[in-house]
Amino acid sequence: MTSRSDETRRRLLDAARNEFAMCGIAGARTSRIAAAAGVNEALIFRYFGNKQALFTRVYESLIVQTVDDVPMDASDLGGYAGALFDYYACHDQVVRLAVWAALEAPDTAIPEGLVGVTAAKVAAISRCQEAGLVSKEIPADDLLALVIQLSLTGASAAPALGPDIESTSRRRSIVNAVRTLAAVENSE
Repeated sequence: MTSRSDETRRRLLDAARNEFAMCGIAGARTSRIAAAAGVNEALIFRYFGNKQALFTRVYESLIVQTVDDVPMDASDLGGYAGALFDYYACHDQVVRLAVWAALEAPDTAIPEGLVGVTAAKVAAISRCQEAGLVSKEIPADDLLALVIQLSLTGASAAPALGPDIESTSRRRSIVNAVRTLAAVENSE
């Protein structure tokens, strides 16, 4: 692939990320994506196949970036929840795309780039459970899902909860909730 086609793909992915974040999968228009990228609409189909495949590529790249930017310490899931909350608060497109994916493509498989990463996180939590550092009361895969969902929900709930709910208070509540869920004392 030439550097020109690499640049075209990058512009398409950037434009698609913005379009999908604002409009979702169904509402996004390939014509707007192409116009924002400054390219012919046919290039979307040439490079990505179809709009759903383009969304999957955009979503996967944002999730992989999140994983790279927010490392997990399985022995401190509360700290991980807080770090995710902070990241989501600063990267609202990740939250928007996660919500759109859940609403419009709930049966979509985990993006290929995430399967290994997710398995590694679940395995790390399982090791901490076996070492007695994390409660065994909730299976590792469910615990990871809860941590991610609590962080996502907390970061996206700000407008719905009103201006009197401070972000720091909500973050603290999420960190404490996850620490309570993961606490070994809960596994009796």
